Amino acid sequence: MARLTTEFWVHAYLARLRLLQIPAFVVAHGDNHAGAVLVKLNTLDGQARAFSRTFDLMTGERRWMELAAGAEPEVDAAVERQRRSDPDLWVIEVEDREGRHLLEEEGLAE
Repeated sequence: MARLTTEFWVHAYLARLRLLQIPAFVVAHGDNHAGAVLVKLNTLDGQARAFSRTFDLMTGERRWMELAAGAEPEVDAAVERQRRSDPDLWVIEVEDREGRHLLEEEGLAE
């Protein structure tokens, strides 16, 4: 099965968020073809969560896991540590008071 490029996935994700009028933007542009993606959810109340995709070696499945949660400055620090260790990393910031990020929806884990 052919894999989507990271850039294609990011554009599709941003379009899906726009359809629901959920603001989102690219904070860091990683490698277009194979960069990892980190999603920061800002709930606009001083709190945030960061998610990254993991790969299960036993099943071959990709899943989103919570990398960090709490006060926004703490989550920003965790995101920055990830960026320093992976220069190809994409970072997308989603802003939604309701906490919607859509990562659990079908098609976004691939």
